[in-house]
Amino acid sequence: MTTNPQHHTPTENAPEHPARLQWAQLVPDVYKAMVRLDATSRQGLDPTLLELVKIRASQLNHCALCLDMHSKDALAAGESVERIIQLDAWEESQHFYTEKEIAAIQLTEAVTVLTDGFVPDEVYAKAAKQFEEAELARLIAAITVINAWNRFGVTCRMAPGHYTPGDIKH
Repeated sequence: MTTNPQHHTPTENAPEHPARLQWAQLVPDVYKAMVRLDATSRQGLDPTLLELVKIRASQLNHCALCLDMHSKDALAAGESVERIIQLDAWEESQHFYTEKEIAAIQLTEAVTVLTDGFVPDEVYAKAAKQFEEAELARLIAAITVINAWNRFGVTCRMAPGHYTPGDIKH
């Protein structure tokens, strides 16, 4: 039996799950240290590239809170909806991104997933060709930091949907 779309009754969204743990309030010194580490790691990196990296790592880690935050921050900074949507399929959508962005996205995946237990030489070499050494070191730091944020968000089940761009920067 099919349902007539004209008579479709809207249903209510599933309820929002509560956070398991309000870690930032319980260990504010750790939270503040993470914020400082995040701010330090981003210095000198292109903000648009940084948001793409944070979104891609958050996609891989299934961190809904960080996906919400960094997608909104990217949009607020002028990033296109199209590039954000295509990021999950960047390998088939490379023409949306610069060579430098592709190298950063590849490195993000390699550092985030560590499938083979290491970052492949060819991925690292491609990034090293696109970034000066100090910039590459900052990029690796930024990738590491977003992965740490993702682990807090996923483990503590922080709920997405409440972030407004500019509220918090990380």
